[in-house]
Amino acid sequence: MRKRGIFFTLFLLSALSLFIGVKDLMLQALLQGDAQQWLILLTTRLPRTISLILAGATMSICGLIMQHLTQNKFVSPTTAGTMDSARLGILLVMLFLPNASTTVRTFSAFVFAFLGTMVFLGLSRLLPTKDPIFLPLLGVMFGNIVGSVATFFAYQFQLIQNMSSWLQGNFSLVTKGSYELLYLTIPLFFIIYFFAYFFTIVGLGEDVAISLGIHYQLTQLAGIGLVAAASGLVLIMVGSVPFLGVIVPNIVSLIYGDHVKQNLWITALSGSLFLMTCDILSRVVIAPYEVPVSLTVGILGSLIFIYLLVRRKQG
Repeated sequence: MRKRGIFFTLFLLSALSLFIGVKDLMLQALLQGDAQQWLILLTTRLPRTISLILAGATMSICGLIMQHLTQNKFVSPTTAGTMDSARLGILLVMLFLPNASTTVRTFSAFVFAFLGTMVFLGLSRLLPTKDPIFLPLLGVMFGNIVGSVATFFAYQFQLIQNMSSWLQGNFSLVTKGSYELLYLTIPLFFIIYFFAYFFTIVGLGEDVAISLGIHYQLTQLAGIGLVAAASGLVLIMVGSVPFLGVIVPNIVSLIYGDHVKQNLWITALSGSLFLMTCDILSRVVIAPYEVPVSLTVGILGSLIFIYLLVRRKQG
């Protein structure tokens, strides 16, 4: 019943999203075939709504997979250096291949995100403590180092404005023809769903995985590769959205448990719902202007993140 409620709420907010903006859309005018109204709907509002659904679902699923691969509830692409590494990869392409296509930039983002995450996992094995808070702190520090390197080169080559656009997730510039690569996250989702059982077993630990006949390192590499590919796509299309990959999987696991395959769909829907809600708030809080959705997600996400930390400590 809860799943149906989330789906129904997401449907209602998606419909609402289509009609919120500087230019008013009227349902009656659309039904009468008004050309200007249909142009706005098809070129800006519908692409924005679709990208919100896909990006929210993708980042939430990436967080879910990373938490199982690292056996830590507070790890996600934004707290493991994955997004910062992808950003560095994009910057290097812009420096050495300024006329590179979006496909080349996306591939570079994937490669650097994968390598950066592997470095993070290597560093995580050096931690002397099992405190779950230390691992995301390590990821944040590692990400800051990578981000500082990227910022240095961005200043040196006058690319800081481009860099800033990647730092903040923003859907206001999403239009027809500028977001379609996000559709590639759909087949990635089905691949993740196919391997979900293996990710669940890996989340129980290396000894359990080996005893059940699962290649631990290979499965972990596959999971990291899928997360890197999906994160790179989202970063290229809409930028980075903080906390989403942490809070949504944690809330879902509190309600439905820790089975990856059973939680994939509900995690995807919940991530889309949360991001859609934040984007609508971003558009109405100072209308007709809007704030970047990453700011709204950051404020709400940080509050929820603090609650999760306090709840874990009390538990």
